Amino acid sequence: MSRLGLGMSKTALKSSAVYRPTLVRGIKTIPQPPGYIVGTVNDAYVPPKPNKTHGSLHWAREKVVTVAMIPFIGYPFLAGTTTFVDASMSGLLLYHCYVGFQSCIIDYIPKRVYGAYHNYAMYLLTFGSGVAAYGIYELEKKEGGVTTIISKLWKA
Repeated sequence: MSRLGLGMSKTALKSSAVYRPTLVRGIKTIPQPPGYIVGTVNDAYVPPKPNKTHGSLHWAREKVVTVAMIPFIGYPFLAGTTTFVDASMSGLLLYHCYVGFQSCIIDYIPKRVYGAYHNYAMYLLTFGSGVAAYGIYELEKKEGGVTTIISKLWKA
């Protein structure tokens, strides 16, 4: 029985929690009701407030950006590189990554469970995207852009 863990005492179970990663032990979550159901069956339905930045418009904007990147990625192979094309491609790629990570944060660090940690993750994403945008600016200014760097690596 003890090999299966059924004969372990309460002190042994408490000491096994020491081996959990520190980060997991340190994150406090908001207690959720059973089944994540708030209220009773007799409560009136309260629809969420309309928000133009979420839902179908948000999804459509993501898809438009993804499709818009295709010509900017293919153009340098056909006609050579220009600063406008390179900056546009880099900006769209950065926005595409930002929206993708934002969706991951919304899905896996929900505000109703993690509270302020959701906001911290969003602030960190925004800060990181700002640093990346500055890095793209510096690449455009000093190195000639991302496509120039890729062509140098391709020839090396």
